[in-house]
Amino acid sequence: MLRRLALTAVVSLAALATAVPVSTASGSVSSGPVSSGSVSSGSVPSAVPTTGPFAAARPSLGPLPLPVPPLPGFLDGGAGKGTGEANEVLTRLTVSVENTGVAGADGTFELECGPTGGSHPQGQAACDRLAEAGATRAGRQELFRPTPEGTMCTMIHGGDATARIVGTWEGRAVDTTASRRDGCEIARWNSLVPVLPDVR
Repeated sequence: MLRRLALTAVVSLAALATAVPVSTASGSVSSGPVSSGSVSSGSVPSAVPTTGPFAAARPSLGPLPLPVPPLPGFLDGGAGKGTGEANEVLTRLTVSVENTGVAGADGTFELECGPTGGSHPQGQAACDRLAEAGATRAGRQELFRPTPEGTMCTMIHGGDATARIVGTWEGRAVDTTASRRDGCEIARWNSLVPVLPDVR
């Protein structure tokens, strides 16, 4: 009975020695007596098995994958969005004209600028006029502003033509009407040509 217990203990110690080696490449732990307050200069064995049956279970740690940042707009063909949604149309107007007496001038037309588009018969020229007015502070303030109340205007009748312009101009809301009922309105209409038809 004692021989069997001794044999079992010897086998267990042998397996433990194989799984966790006592020595390392740099040296071994001193087997001599350790005095109080001193530490042996030998290396401490690693807690992770490098040989034996448990070595295969050691995880293989590699570099962690890094997320790929999105490409900037000038590399991804402009598909990305950013501050510069510069291709957005900032001028989009609906121009309705009646009673001009000019063939093809009456009707409702769409005008887009940047790039030029819509059904306006003089789209590019109209966009050029809007850009010209928008280049100055006075032009931005005056182009679509109605004639102020109380303004002294000459009593000149320029015809029965009327118009309404609704939409956005360079990002600003526009909703205005125009006519040719007196000198002030005639001058205002003429300043909007070719957004409005030339009926002079």
